[in-house]
Amino acid sequence: MAAVNDIGIDLGTSNVLFYMKGKGIVLREPAVVAIERDSKKILAVGSDAYRMIGRTPGNVLAIRPLRQGTVTDFDLTNTLLKYFTMHVIGRHFFSRPRAVISVPSGVNEVEKRSIISIMFDAGMRRTQLLDRPIAAALGAGLQFEEAYGTMIVDISAGVTDIAVLSFGKVIVSDCAKAGGDRFDDAIIRHLRRKHNLLIGERTAEELKINIGSAIPRSEQLYMEVTGRNLITGLPKTMRITSDDITEAIDEPLQQLIESIHGVLEHTPAELAADIFEYGILLSGGGAEMFGLCEAIADALKVPCSCAEDPQTNVVMGCGRALENMHDLGQFLDDGRRRLMGR
Repeated sequence: MAAVNDIGIDLGTSNVLFYMKGKGIVLREPAVVAIERDSKKILAVGSDAYRMIGRTPGNVLAIRPLRQGTVTDFDLTNTLLKYFTMHVIGRHFFSRPRAVISVPSGVNEVEKRSIISIMFDAGMRRTQLLDRPIAAALGAGLQFEEAYGTMIVDISAGVTDIAVLSFGKVIVSDCAKAGGDRFDDAIIRHLRRKHNLLIGERTAEELKINIGSAIPRSEQLYMEVTGRNLITGLPKTMRITSDDITEAIDEPLQQLIESIHGVLEHTPAELAADIFEYGILLSGGGAEMFGLCEAIADALKVPCSCAEDPQTNVVMGCGRALENMHDLGQFLDDGRRRLMGR
């Protein structure tokens, strides 16, 4: 049974979510740390740091310490987790919590040891790893313990985890780099190429969320954005349409569809038949893009649906595993041996 202050963690490229026993989701913050360039002094963490992206003076850096599902800055990831853990647990932190944390299906042993070490340094007494597609499936309420195939596609900012599940196991999986950040990058490139307009990653993300569409909309949406005119070098405000965004994201969308197709190609025939009958379930923040299910279903000729509250599926899955160790412990990777060997 989980102790009162034990936590489930979705450590994402874009956001960090914490789940606590008896309370549910207790924290949802951007995975960003702001530091002073020369001294490396921590200036802000989470939402306060996120607001600094693209707006900081030259001596201040707003950094995401994880990229494409991988820790790229050990120290800042440690700072991030320690800060959020103190925020959530507070005065109870004298007792080291146990944690269940999700990891992309493509991480190697070195990366797993790195995560275990970071979690220990951040104050966890024990950390168990849960494959992200398994966590998403548990959080979405997907039944995959029986002898039929189900497919889940978890689209986070850094990566997209694609997995075929059956008999309570991952049968085939792939960790594709076509995550939400790829869509943001494509929007930035498109506006630069087509309109000579340079925008930042925050603006690109806002365009994707507010008017983004994987298929042409029957009724156009518009959003005004301000960037830098690359010809004059001066600020410029433009009205961007949803069709602009549909055109911009076509390349990463096709990469995503090809990755799903690749997993289907390597799926045993009987399980593939189940998926063609019951469909694909989308999870993660990227799953909420307008028309994404329709685009995938049309391209692959497979039914496709979006999980309820897809942004929280992974952390809810970690929470379920944390609170039901007896029944769900089989899905957890115990990090004790890795930590002893570091």
